[in-house]
Amino acid sequence: MSHRPGNEAVDGWSEVSGASGRMVAMTAGTSPSPTEQRETPHRSGFACFVGRPNAGKSTLTNALVGTKVAITSNRPQTTRHTVRGIVHRPDAQLVLVDTPGLHKPRTLLGERLNDVVRTTWAEVDVIGFCLPADQKLGPGDRFIAAELAGIKKTPKVAIVTKTDLVESEQLAQQLLAIDRLGKDLGIEWAEIVPVSAVGDQQVGLLADLLVPLLPEGPTLYPEGDLTDEPEQVMVAELIREAALEGVRDELPHSIAVVVEEMLPREDRPADKPLLDIHANLFIERPSQKGIIIGPKGRRLKDVGSKSRKHIEALLGTPVFLDLHVKVAKDWQRDPKQLRRLGF
Repeated sequence: MSHRPGNEAVDGWSEVSGASGRMVAMTAGTSPSPTEQRETPHRSGFACFVGRPNAGKSTLTNALVGTKVAITSNRPQTTRHTVRGIVHRPDAQLVLVDTPGLHKPRTLLGERLNDVVRTTWAEVDVIGFCLPADQKLGPGDRFIAAELAGIKKTPKVAIVTKTDLVESEQLAQQLLAIDRLGKDLGIEWAEIVPVSAVGDQQVGLLADLLVPLLPEGPTLYPEGDLTDEPEQVMVAELIREAALEGVRDELPHSIAVVVEEMLPREDRPADKPLLDIHANLFIERPSQKGIIIGPKGRRLKDVGSKSRKHIEALLGTPVFLDLHVKVAKDWQRDPKQLRRLGF
């Protein structure tokens, strides 16, 4: 039984029946034929990706949707909103809910993020538990699995992410460890699926396996919609993603972005529109201001340049981006500040 990263085929892992579900590692290409699609009732519903911080949930969401709807970073705990990505198929509409990573909270913000996760679990049709292939199961994974074990009716799929980072032997050990984890806690995995969002390995298969777990029903969102996240929130997230790059380990948790205004510039010809965006980057201490701005403002200018490219791609129009850095003292622990910043 082997899986070689980079190969399209995954040898051996087809179906391993067991009390705790099936281990599945087939190649994509299992989409139903046109005949089957006509015979199969349309399904629609919500799937939630959970896991400890930096388990690859946002990257997987983007890969399934086919475009960036959730910010990604090599820093853990970067997701703060439940971003919905919408996957349109002839036989189904799969709405992906990407939550913050469940973690041991150290601040009021952390407690609220955990509350968001648990509330979401109670409302979705299927839960995808993301576990990185390159990291052994740890206390954080067991903590989440124990909480999932208490949710009896919702189907649970174990998703082994980042398979492009490991050799076949390590992947096999991880698959078996996850199978054992389910048995130890009384979780019956509907599926155990290894994927690589970065390498585009088995992403389509994952969608194929999630769809049958959804209820029958009509489409929930219009064709062409990829997310229900407001544009201003997505713009703020793209700015925050750019600000997260290259800063100290502790600083990402201190950055919040609020888009104050998005207005078309007046007196512009119709064929040369320009959207003015004014946004504030909030940090917790005056000493952090210099880190964000950088020597002679170079770092803030770089943040603006990088985020503007993504914003223009998102909105389909040229953008003038006006960024300011402000101090909101200890905002992660202040209920009033949290409300002001949208948490």
